[in-house]
Amino acid sequence: MGRKSRTSALSGKVRSSIGRGLGVPTRTLHTRSDMAKQRAQADRLLALNTAGMDNTSKRLIAENRGATSEADMDPQMDIDLDAEIDIGGAPEAVDEVNTEGNEGAYLAHALRDVYYTPWRQHHDQRSWRQRTNRQSRNWEPVMPSLVAAYLEWKYPTTPRNTSPERSTSPTSSEDTDIVLDINVIDIHEGRQTRLRVQRPDTSISPSVDLARHGCIGNSPLNPSFAITINTLELYRRLRMRKPSFSAEAYAKISYRRHYHTMLSNTFDVYLAILRAVDKQVLAALGRDTPNWRVLNACPPCTYKLENEPERIFNRMVAMDGNNSMKRVYSLGGGLIRNPKPFTDTDYLLPPEYVDQFADEVPSRRAPAVPTVSTDAADEEWEDIGDSEEVPCTTNFKAAAADEKKKMWDIFEETGFFVSACRHSLIMWFSDMIRSGELSKHPLAHIAKCMDVLEERLLVGSDIGCSLKSTIASSSLGAKFKQKQNRCCVNAFHGYTHNWACQKQNHPNVIAGLGLEDLETLERIFSASNAVAGVTRNATPFRRRVFIDLFFRQWDEDKYFNLSKLLYNNYRQALGIIRCDAIALKDTLLSLQATEADLDAWHEDETAYFATKPRENEWDVYAIAYVGCLRELQTLSNQYRQHHDTFLNSTPQSYQFTLPSSQHAPSSQYAAELSQTRRAETARRVADERHAHVLAEVISMEVKMGITRRWQPSDREYIDTLKYMTEREFRNALDKLHRLVVQRLFELSRLNLSKTAYDMRTQIAKNLQRRCKAIQSAVTAYNAAARALDPPRPTLDWSRASHYSFLEDFQLFRDTNKDLADKPWSSPLVRVAIKQHNRVKRAHEEINNCNIDIRRLQTHALDENTDLERIVEDLHARCEPIAGAVKDYAIRRTQVNRHLLSGIYKIHRLAGFTGDMSPGVRIGRVVPSPEHMPASATNHDEDEEYDSDEPPPDSDSDDDEAQEQYRGLVNFISDMPGHV
Repeated sequence: MGRKSRTSALSGKVRSSIGRGLGVPTRTLHTRSDMAKQRAQADRLLALNTAGMDNTSKRLIAENRGATSEADMDPQMDIDLDAEIDIGGAPEAVDEVNTEGNEGAYLAHALRDVYYTPWRQHHDQRSWRQRTNRQSRNWEPVMPSLVAAYLEWKYPTTPRNTSPERSTSPTSSEDTDIVLDINVIDIHEGRQTRLRVQRPDTSISPSVDLARHGCIGNSPLNPSFAITINTLELYRRLRMRKPSFSAEAYAKISYRRHYHTMLSNTFDVYLAILRAVDKQVLAALGRDTPNWRVLNACPPCTYKLENEPERIFNRMVAMDGNNSMKRVYSLGGGLIRNPKPFTDTDYLLPPEYVDQFADEVPSRRAPAVPTVSTDAADEEWEDIGDSEEVPCTTNFKAAAADEKKKMWDIFEETGFFVSACRHSLIMWFSDMIRSGELSKHPLAHIAKCMDVLEERLLVGSDIGCSLKSTIASSSLGAKFKQKQNRCCVNAFHGYTHNWACQKQNHPNVIAGLGLEDLETLERIFSASNAVAGVTRNATPFRRRVFIDLFFRQWDEDKYFNLSKLLYNNYRQALGIIRCDAIALKDTLLSLQATEADLDAWHEDETAYFATKPRENEWDVYAIAYVGCLRELQTLSNQYRQHHDTFLNSTPQSYQFTLPSSQHAPSSQYAAELSQTRRAETARRVADERHAHVLAEVISMEVKMGITRRWQPSDREYIDTLKYMTEREFRNALDKLHRLVVQRLFELSRLNLSKTAYDMRTQIAKNLQRRCKAIQSAVTAYNAAARALDPPRPTLDWSRASHYSFLEDFQLFRDTNKDLADKPWSSPLVRVAIKQHNRVKRAHEEINNCNIDIRRLQTHALDENTDLERIVEDLHARCEPIAGAVKDYAIRRTQVNRHLLSGIYKIHRLAGFTGDMSPGVRIGRVVPSPEHMPASATNHDEDEEYDSDEPPPDSDSDDDEAQEQYRGLVNFISDMPGHV
């Protein structure tokens, strides 16, 4: 039987080959039924993707694909689709066929030639920025469906398999649906897996189908890779607890070079989904009104109750700027990847809002001839004239002249400005863009506070005294005064202000403030500095995203610790009342005074420094003239001394000898000659200096009309010399004060967390130099103090290096004799006044804590009741968001139970004077008992609450860290001055 020719009978199968280059290609044999299924699946996929397009777009796509209707096909062209053509391998591997009368084979060979043309490769001409913008726009229309798919996957009605399904052979049900076969990264699997997703005909996007299977694709339309939601959630939780943990570090767990890019992109999408879910949860809870977070996030500040005592200040706000959160500007003028700003947060005050206050106040001008310091540690100081009063705000960059608030051009965002309540919950932040801490930032935050919050606000800032005048000269001044708001300085930074400022603006002397130090932002910045490592080179979008993540977790942790914060504050206040009250009583007995006398002396001291007139400038010409006279007297003595030395070197039996008759010089003669020449040189130099100063004195006498030279016994000379002596004393004291302030600031940063090694080394070196400089300054001060009439008390190292020196600085500086007659100038009286103020602040802290504790207790009980009622209602109506609301309610209820247990422990403190019963919020409708859940009526007051153990996944308490911080500074400050 003869063998059939290869061209006479063609098979209906096609062999394809995948792979080029040096690798071995993978060959696959396709039957006609397989190809028909693939064509049908491709047609359904095309119809699904073009379902929402108009007819014009569909026609253009059909033209690009070369698709034509059956009526347009040429009936003369008969293509044999059953031709067996090998389109895999090399072109020469296909057997030649007789193409005569076989148009199908000819067309197949033509397609083969086109397929193997190496230069027909598609190159994406779009830039990175264009691709990112296009991808962002493509995510927006599918985001609502993604959120719904996420909720469907997260809270299913039936149990599901959470692990990705591996690739298997197609089933009969997949013959009618579109199947998406995609690579998936799952950190719990520890490797890359394959996932087969069946896309129904109603599917609108493959990313939505992936979300229903617990994955997020890297593209909204044509994903080539996906990451499981559990993997992204693990990364989110790690970032919440360690803000410096980057996507690059997380991608190294199962490393591929391109993993970190996909992880970053999908993480952005995942966070957008979570933010959308959070909005739906807040809407279901009725918490989606504008500014709801600021008005309700901190119950001790905002949850006002009926019939509670009135406060002097309704709310205490701290605000400050931080330059650690810098972001490097795009180098080389290139376009950044994602220029779209992140605004989906209620923490941010937009730059447009802040810029409204850019021209509110005139710029503070720097001195005409500023002095440039070569010491890097002195960069925040401004030198002023010796005759001027040293303003306390010159110790801070924030109060410097506006033209000095510059930043390197390499940074776009140079930091951020943050405001928070006294319980450390964040209110708002604003970006400092290409500038320092300009006055527009605090003005914007204060304007927002006055628009949203109630009246009688206390604003604490490092430069509260300067901020007060800034507000008064702006458009906010009238409203700020009308609402009875006020500014003050922080406790730690307040010691660097002058005494007159401290007597008015320091927290220790402000009634109603309690023991609050208002150094809230320093503790916040100590933690937020960890975010700076991953935002320095990030896009503006991701920088704000990471800041928003940090603030959200920070607020959750601070809310969790509210009862512990109040517990420690209460114990601190009770300890002060118990200990300082006894010491104050003994001091009053020794002084034979009463507390009313201390209040009167304190008011007299405040009024003295507030109304103390500025010292009159002395006659500058008289000062210069007396200075020249003193210099002339000194040079006259030096000239007389050098002249006598030269004359004494002359031999007693001196005889003139001609040079020609002298003998060869001996060693003794050479030594005597050298000594004589040195004496003659010193005499001539002294003579020239004396003549120069004498000429200057004579010229001044001619100009000033002085006919007789002033003598040390003249009245004019004595008065001028006295002023010059006091002036030298004040200059020496000012220099010593400046060095001590710088030393304390450096001590405060030496052992702070996240301070780099190089920075600590530099600070340590500066401290060594500073200690030596302080010792020299103390020596100069003591010399100037002894020169006064009467002499002033001298200082030693232990006194000059402590806070008490900063407090008494103004008293040291004042040289008026009438100051000694003031009762409050006595050291014992000053100690008594300080103890008295501290005891009063402790009693105020007790009253504030009593109000805060009852507010927090009432809020926790009310919220538990509301959450349980809302969850039951949502489940009854089968709302899709019910599962997410239930999760939120479970977490929040557990936190509230923790807060209630802490409150019950405060109730058991010896000395507790507050109301233990919960109150009623102003404007709240009290639910009937049958609608109250068991958690609102049954409270386990015996539940153990360990205040010494930090809660899981939370930061240590603010007050505990503050006490350690203060103890460290005081310990190092009391160390001896040797290095």
